[in-house]
This record gives sequence, C-alpha cells and structure tokens, in this order.
Amino acid sequence: MRALLAFPGSRGDAQPGILLARALIARGHEVTLALAPNLIGLATGHGVSAVAFGCDSAALLRAQRADARFRSRDPRVRLRALLDLQRRGVPEALADLRRLAPGHDVVVAGMAGEEPAAVVAREAGLPSAAIHFFPIQPNTVVPVVPARWAARMPGSVHRAGWALLARARAASLAPILPAGQQTARLRIQAYDPALFPGLSAEVPGPFTGFPLDVDGFGAAATDSAANDDAGGRALRQWLAAGAAPIYVGFGSMDVGDPAEFVTMVRAVCARRGRRLLLAAGWAAIAPGITRDLAVAAQVDHAEVLPRCVAVVHHGGAGTTAAALRAGVPQVICSVQADQPYWGQALSRLGVAATLPAGALTEARLHALLDTVSAAEVRRRAATQAARLRTDGVARAAVAVESLVPVGADRIGADGRLS
Repeated sequence: MRALLAFPGSRGDAQPGILLARALIARGHEVTLALAPNLIGLATGHGVSAVAFGCDSAALLRAQRADARFRSRDPRVRLRALLDLQRRGVPEALADLRRLAPGHDVVVAGMAGEEPAAVVAREAGLPSAAIHFFPIQPNTVVPVVPARWAARMPGSVHRAGWALLARARAASLAPILPAGQQTARLRIQAYDPALFPGLSAEVPGPFTGFPLDVDGFGAAATDSAANDDAGGRALRQWLAAGAAPIYVGFGSMDVGDPAEFVTMVRAVCARRGRRLLLAAGWAAIAPGITRDLAVAAQVDHAEVLPRCVAVVHHGGAGTTAAALRAGVPQVICSVQADQPYWGQALSRLGVAATLPAGALTEARLHALLDTVSAAEVRRRAATQAARLRTDGVARAAVAVESLVPVGADRIGADGRLS
C-alpha cells in the first residue's frame, strides 16, 4: 500500500501524522508524509521523511492573534473570523495534494485538512480517511458550546448546532473547493469515547483511542534542545534532585507577554512550595535550569509527566491524552478550537479543573491547583490512566489498511508486504 498522509496544522496536529507514518512504514507500506512547511524538521528529527504542503502553521497562528475579530464579544463576529481563518492555506494545500496524489493507493488527512484531501482523493479515484481528534460530527452527547450551562440543553440542540457548524464550514470552503463530496470515506475517531458517554452509539467509528507515543518516540526527537543528549540528561537530573514539580506548557498557543507569564506561574509554584517545569513551546522563553525552575523548549510527555504533581496546559488533545496516561491531575486553560471541550470533559470526570486562558490570574491558578490537589482527584486520575488504551496508533493503521485490500500474493512468509 502506498499512502499519502496530509496533516496540516501545528505540532499537535502533525505529531499524530508522524506516529501513523511510522506505524504504516513498520507494517511494510510506503508513505508520503505531508506537513506544514515549518514542521518538516519535526518529522525528520524523528527519523521520518516529509514533504511540505499548504502554509506555514506558525504564520497562520500569528495571523489569528493579529485579527481583532477573535477578541470580539459578539460570537457571530468570532465565528466569521474563524471561518475566514479556515480558508487560509486551503488553495495551496489543494494544489500541493493534487501534485502529490498520483501513484498512491489511499489518502489520509488530519481533521484540519479533511476537505481538500477528500476532493483530491475523489478526483484521483482513491479511498480516503480522516483522523478526527475530537467529536465534530453531529451528535446529541457533546454540547456545541463548551460550557456547563450548555450541557443541560436537550440533545437535539447539540445535534442541530454541530450540523449548523458543518454547513457553515462547507459554505466557507465552497468558493475554494470544487463541488462534490468533501468528506472522507472513513472518519477515524482518534480519542477515547469513554470521555463522552454515549457518543460511540451515535458516531460511526472506528474509535481507535488517542494516538499516544508509547515507545519513546518523543525522547528520540532532535528538533528541540530539550531532547538532545546534554539537555535531556540535565532535565532528568533536575527531576531526580527534588520533589515532583508542577508542569506548565501551552504548546503553540499564545501566552501573552512571556516575562509576565513566567513571573506569574513562578509565583504560584513558590507559594505552593513546588518547583516549576515549564515547556516553552512556541513562546519566546529561553531554556535554562535553576534549583526551582527548569525551562525546556519541548519535553517528552511520556517520560516527564508521570514525574509531575500536576499538569497545567492549554487543553490540546495530545497533551490532554499524555496527562491522562500519566495519571496526573490537570488544570486546562483553554485558548481555542477543541481545547475548552477537553477542559469540560475532564472536569466532568473529576480529573481536571478548567478556565479560559484569558481569565488566568495568579489567584485563580492557585485556586485551581488547590482543587486538583485533592486526594480524590488524584485517585480518579490514576484510575483513568489504568483504563486508557494505548494502542491508538496501531489501531488507526489497521483502519487505514482496511481501505486498500491486499492480495495474498503480496504478503510474504514473515507477514510483511512484498
């Protein structure tokens, strides 16, 4: 099987694509991995070759931060801004995928690039799959508005809201994409449906579970000084030298003024008598290690998070899943997209506390950490970790394979494709 994998977006969007590419290659398939131009180094740093397609995802995030409409109090204005943002880069992605598709047997896309990938697959006569990192198909379980009051509304309202959003997105892309089917043949749900009770009965699967890094993939990265030999050793020594720290990391999200942000979280940790491990992500915060503070560009979540007492983050699906697997209580300070939904879902489970990142203050963060430090929250987090499935990447690979039947004559005695 020759698979074209197209995963636009930030690091959190790209990493599942890299993990899936590695899994398919290990199963004997040929893979072309297409990522945003600024994330090619992320893939090659993990030993997976990649090609650029679409637009620079960091530039798109900067454009979003500069757009005053996203700060409007009118939800209609914010929605129009979001739909405008979703159109950016789509013509470039469509052109690049049309160039890349010939010679492949299947097209697989991250959810941010589902529509152009489905168009190209249809034009080329290929099956297609989309990896959904969050439930966006119409359903009666997940409130379309990620708020406690919305959860009390009838399920029919939730379903109608998701259907309306789907139509709005389709309308926003209509001037760019050719007419016809713009959804993948198979929509793989790459998250744990148990976080949304009742969802698996309404949304067609397969449900594979989160695409977790289970074999030290993150630790092998060379795209970050935090994971080189010297940096990795220094961080491990720091972790071993004292009590469990509080982890703070916001990935590619904007944290405002970096100096003020660091001052605030350091003050909270000092007040609590805890050390601070800060993953700078895309924020302009210089790496370094002192007795009470370690700042790294990136960290290996699988290695580091189990050694922390709490995880404060933006609520991206990847970090949420890694913290769930680590069995550590979470404080989710959401910025955008699916992040507030994860905050609400984990809050309902009793393993996290949540608020919008824009409302974060020293006093509020301290209070939220008080909430998740309770013994009952720690117990529930450990219970969730024990039941979380860790084979999501392998199951996604099997789902992709199901789209391309393979003749017995191509399977060798060792079970690998010839």
